[in-house]
Amino acid sequence: MSLWVDKYAPTSLQKLDYHQQEATALKNLVDSGNFPHLLVYGPSGSGKRTRIMCLLRELYGSGVDRLRTETHNFLTPSNKKVMVSTVSSNFHLEVNPSEVGIYDRVVVQELIKTMASTAQLDSAQQRDFKVVVLHEADHLTRDAQHALRRTMEKYISTCRLILSAESISKIISATRSRCLPIRVAAPSIDQIVHILKNTARREGQSMPTELAERIANASERNLRRALLLAEVAKWQHSPMSAEQPVQLPDWQVFLAETASAILAEQSPRKILEIRARLYELLSHCIPTDVIMREQL
Repeated sequence: MSLWVDKYAPTSLQKLDYHQQEATALKNLVDSGNFPHLLVYGPSGSGKRTRIMCLLRELYGSGVDRLRTETHNFLTPSNKKVMVSTVSSNFHLEVNPSEVGIYDRVVVQELIKTMASTAQLDSAQQRDFKVVVLHEADHLTRDAQHALRRTMEKYISTCRLILSAESISKIISATRSRCLPIRVAAPSIDQIVHILKNTARREGQSMPTELAERIANASERNLRRALLLAEVAKWQHSPMSAEQPVQLPDWQVFLAETASAILAEQSPRKILEIRARLYELLSHCIPTDVIMREQL
């Protein structure tokens, strides 16, 4: 059983619920035949990954949905073996190179080199290039970004890059200047409410506007989070009511309790307690930047 966020994700640029003007620009870019490297940036949950997949379908058709997960091993200059997982089709490859930390340069160079040197398996397709999607490109080290710049120039004839990032401030200017920037802003509260009500309707449910607005505000304009909260609301209370509370994720509740504990007492004993709570969050893979942002 698929989650709503996956089940009802738009499958083409024409079906996107918001930022239609940008979607039209992407469609025109594909039709022009002059497809550049792209830098797609915007906050988490704004729809970057969905738009990238719609763009790939526009380029290659339904073949990009036949995905496979692979594990690649690389040998660093210091003879250390690093391993990274990728998701790929015959036409594209997705990877998050920041997972390997300071060895991301090796991963980026080798994966792009491999993709660029492999011929298209489907000769009926009119594209003479493949696409490499680098997620969390703003987390790449400077060495990796400089290597990326050189690699982009070397394999421009057979490979295009799509960089996905939350912010472009951490991406060096040499890399930014070689990409067409595409900003994906977070959807507005009204847009999220509209999407939530439509999604519930497609599930045969009726979502009160008051509940949809509370979920949209609790999600902080993160559409992915809003859809997950809406699905939780549906399982908690069916049919959904306007008065039912919004169930926040456990980690978010835990963070709110941690912030209250910090304000309640400042002592050596409390510091040890807070440190243990922060370690608990880190052990459950809550990113440090999310922890700090939620504490503010």
